[in-house]
Amino acid sequence: MTATKGLEGIVATTSSISSIIDGVLTYRGYNIDDLASNASFEEVVYLLWYGKLPTKSELASLEQQLSDAASIPAQLIEQMKSYPNDTNSMAALRSAVSALALYDPAANDMSQEANVRKAIKLQAQLPTIVAALSRIRSGLEPIAPKAGVSIAHNFLYMLTGEEPNEVSVKALDKALVLHADHELNASTFAARVTVATLSDIYSGVTSAIGALKGPLHGGANEAVMVMLEEIGSYDRVEDYIQDKLNNKEKIMGFGHRVYKNGDPRAKHLQQMSNELSRMKGNMELYNMSVRIEEMVTGQKGLKPNVDFYSASVYTILGIPRELFTPVFAISRTSGWTAHILEQYENNRLIRPRAEYTGQTGQKYIPIEMR
Repeated sequence: MTATKGLEGIVATTSSISSIIDGVLTYRGYNIDDLASNASFEEVVYLLWYGKLPTKSELASLEQQLSDAASIPAQLIEQMKSYPNDTNSMAALRSAVSALALYDPAANDMSQEANVRKAIKLQAQLPTIVAALSRIRSGLEPIAPKAGVSIAHNFLYMLTGEEPNEVSVKALDKALVLHADHELNASTFAARVTVATLSDIYSGVTSAIGALKGPLHGGANEAVMVMLEEIGSYDRVEDYIQDKLNNKEKIMGFGHRVYKNGDPRAKHLQQMSNELSRMKGNMELYNMSVRIEEMVTGQKGLKPNVDFYSASVYTILGIPRELFTPVFAISRTSGWTAHILEQYENNRLIRPRAEYTGQTGQKYIPIEMR
């Protein structure tokens, strides 16, 4: 056996959910550019779960099911109020999602029908949980979800208590589409490994959230915003970035293991950042980001990934930095649950091997002789 570091280049399973071929990302065969330009997030959720774009009636039915399931148990809200205020937002989300299973009498029902219902509940309730966690941390009461609006609209409403404008809703909706799935990324693989033991769907999503928490996965967008805050203003960009480049320090938001010619999602987020900045009448973050891209791409040949411009998009939308990765999780729940359902359909325990590099031929020595 020969090990591959990080399983790079290893094909671990088959899937019909999403693909990355020659730098092109597709969901169920639909190019991400096509979906980002035309589809709502709810349409993409349906596509990922059922393998086809919905008809009007099918979409209306899913939207109604998501709306009906969006409220979270009062006991969970009380539990979240007990979390320390300085708790990492992803750690809080991980705990809350794990606790959801305690209030679902069908948590251990492994039938296809029950698992689809649980996927709907998870997709509907994550935005409610994330918004509630943010408000509780700010000393505010959570806001109940509103019926009859999109997930993007509802999240912004529950977060602020104000009706969001159309441009903001459209921007967040597109961001959710872009983050929905990404083949066998670390968090998706974690979810599939967990449920391959025939553990429940809540366990699978909790495992995925734990993997997404890391700065080398979902946490990168937060790290981008930390960098932008450290720079502070456009006139400090060149000195800051050049110093990083000279010292060969990693600049978050650039490069991707599976995209050698650039992340196809990044251009959509750059466009959204530009539009939102113009709407707000403040181009500072956008201009800073563009100059950073020019320097890093020009000197290192690295192009921005999905995390880079999402940082400025979320900030302009009024989403606090500590919620960037939880918002990523709201979107990626659609992909996680699609992969979990696919794993259940044709399951085999995922149990790879390891190339042993330790000592051999060791003999036990009695403790009094050590």
